[in-house]
Amino acid sequence: MKIGLYFGSFNPIHNGHLIVANIARHTTDLQQVWLVVSPQNPLKPSGTLLNEYHRLHLVKLAIQDDVHLKASDIEFHLPKPSYTIDTLTYLKEKYPQHEFAIIMGSDSLQNLPHWKNYQQLIAAHSIYIYERPGFPILNEVGANIHTIKAPLLDISSTQIRQFIQQGISIRYMVPDAVATEIMDNNYYK
Repeated sequence: MKIGLYFGSFNPIHNGHLIVANIARHTTDLQQVWLVVSPQNPLKPSGTLLNEYHRLHLVKLAIQDDVHLKASDIEFHLPKPSYTIDTLTYLKEKYPQHEFAIIMGSDSLQNLPHWKNYQQLIAAHSIYIYERPGFPILNEVGANIHTIKAPLLDISSTQIRQFIQQGISIRYMVPDAVATEIMDNNYYK
């Protein structure tokens, strides 16, 4: 099976993430998309992160009715911070029957040369790119890329957290089950 790995903090997951995952699954040769919850991104500060198990639970709630999407906690069991190349090496050993590809935004593609062992990563894996505003798809690293034409919502996890802190409704920005869970547990207050 060909599986697309969509890495992220998902702090929290929102409808923009879900649109990208859904379009990647239905318009490419990917048979499944795994949303890999990263406990700690080495390129981002961890101070504003909700507990990783809470974020994983929110992802599971968001995709509970879609058999083609899966929430993955694989990086919870690996050394921190999480490096994509280490995760892919582990997954290839654990699931040799599967082929893994990476799903990322064009902003991350431009940042790829700063990733640990990125040359090894692009030599062994296809990358599926969705364009983010202000970041044209530039393949300056020579990766095997495929473009995902997904409609993009101008929302972010940062904006959602700010709305919660300001008492502004996040309805329609996240799935209803996610909004309810966030509010019931006072996440991001």
